[in-house]
This record gives sequence, C-alpha cells and structure tokens, in this order.
Amino acid sequence: MAALANRVQNALDEGRILILGAQILLGFEYRAFFEPRYDELPAWAHAAKLLALALLVVTFALVVLPTPFHQLVEEGCDTLRLHRLATRALAAALLPLAVALGLDLASAAPAVDGIGAAAGVSLGAGGTVLALALWYALPAARRRRYVQEDAVPETPLAEKIKHVLTETRMVLPGAQALLGFQLAVTMMEAFARLPRGAQQLHLADTALTALAVVLLLTPAAFHRLAEDGEETARFHRLASRFVLAALAPLGVALSGDLGIIGYRVTGELAPAVGLAAGAAALFLAAWLVLPLAARVAGRHAGHAGRAPAGARA
Repeated sequence: MAALANRVQNALDEGRILILGAQILLGFEYRAFFEPRYDELPAWAHAAKLLALALLVVTFALVVLPTPFHQLVEEGCDTLRLHRLATRALAAALLPLAVALGLDLASAAPAVDGIGAAAGVSLGAGGTVLALALWYALPAARRRRYVQEDAVPETPLAEKIKHVLTETRMVLPGAQALLGFQLAVTMMEAFARLPRGAQQLHLADTALTALAVVLLLTPAAFHRLAEDGEETARFHRLASRFVLAALAPLGVALSGDLGIIGYRVTGELAPAVGLAAGAAALFLAAWLVLPLAARVAGRHAGHAGRAPAGARA
C-alpha cells in the first residue's frame, strides 16, 4: 500500500484534475449568459444553463473542501481522516459535474440549425449517463479493499509545503476562470443593459476575485524572493494563511455573480438573491463551518487519535 503522504498528495492532485476539467465550463457558463445569441435560446435552455452553473458552483465548493479542512483541522498534517474526507468530497463533486455537463450539451443543441429540443435532451442525457458510468459504475465494479495502517507518522515539513502548494494550484483555476469572465463581460452589450446596482455589484465581485488571485500568488512570490526557495516553517505558515484568506473573497465573488446571472435569467430580484445567498451559505458551510466544527470536536475529544509524533489519525 502507498504511504499516507503519497495517498494524500494523489487525492490533492486528483482534485486539481477535476478543477481543471470544470474550469472551462465554469468560466464559459458565467459568460454564456451575456453572449449575443443567448437571448435566442428557448426558455428551457436558459433554465438548463442556470442550473448547470449552480451545479458547477457546488462542484467547486466540494473540490476545494479538503483545502480548508487540511489547514484548519489537521494543521497541514497527513491524516487518515483527511484522506477519507478528500475521497468523499471528490466522489460527491463528480455527480453535479456530470449533470452540469449533460445540461450544457442539451442547451447547446438548439443553437445548431436543424437540431430540436428532443435531440438536445437526448444528447445531454447521454453525456451525463456516460460520465456517471465511467466515474461511478466502473470504479465500483473494480473496487479493491485495502487494510488501513493504524500508525500515522509525523508529516515532514517538506510534505506540508508540497501539499499547500498543490492546494493553492487547486483553488487558483476557479479564481482564474471567474476573473476572466468578469473582465470580459464588462465589454459586452448585454452587461450595459443590466441595472446600475447589478453592474456595481459585478465590479465589486471582480475586485474581490482579483484580490483572491493576488493572495493565491503571494506564496509563490514569497517562497522565491524571501526564502530563496528554501523549505521553512515560516513559509508553510504564510502559504497556509494566504490560501485560507483567498477563499473568503472568492466565495463572495462567486456567490454575487451567480446572483447577477439569476437576475439576468429571471428578471426578478428574489430568485437572484436566493441564488446568491444559497451559494454563500454553501461556501460558508463547506469552507469554514465544517472545518471549524471538526476542529472543535477534536479538541473536546482530547485530540483522540493523535499519533505520538504529532500527526492526527
């Protein structure tokens, strides 16, 4: 069996793969609502694209979940609990991603001459079924059981730094995709037709996303310019804090622009506020409440399961 540090690193790398796969969809999905031909799509395609965007936001929240849990609860250590949580979060994230992919395929079909709604729905359903079969059914059919080791060794500083840099690369693509959409959409005609308040909210969300990107890039600059590439405890602390700090403005920006898209689709304020509030609640629960609750529970349990060397089981 692979060492725990390797399994944790693999889980983080697989999260990066999932984010990279969803990145283009996320950026395109936000921008699609302001494209000139969007208004030509039927009402069902508008609803499908809005649902697909909401599902991609859920996917992003789940994929990023191991990062704040790792830093807030496990203090950067490799633990069996972290590995289990990462596995479950990534497995859960595949479901909304598969459905969002199918919805995007279905809503793209009406833009092609001669392709009707029935053909689009069939295409979308086929894409979702194929994804679910390969992502869930195939692994379930070939699953192997391994005996987990009881002892959890202390995580070396080099491994902690490697993990936090991987987690930075996990969060960055989502911020990158969102920032690209936010900057491009201000040049579109449909954006000029939004109410002034929506335009100002979008500008604020753009500034928050830019702040998140700056925070996520800071560890790399600090490591190279301040530490000369050396692996130090000071750098690990700084990198962890900047990654966690970036999640707050990024979550607000994702939620705010989801609300703007909700207004663009429905033309009503209540659904837009509901979407934005729901997304904000999801990010708050996944990235802050759940890790802090686990941290408090661990303290109340007297750090049960902590290995003698200092790593938590």
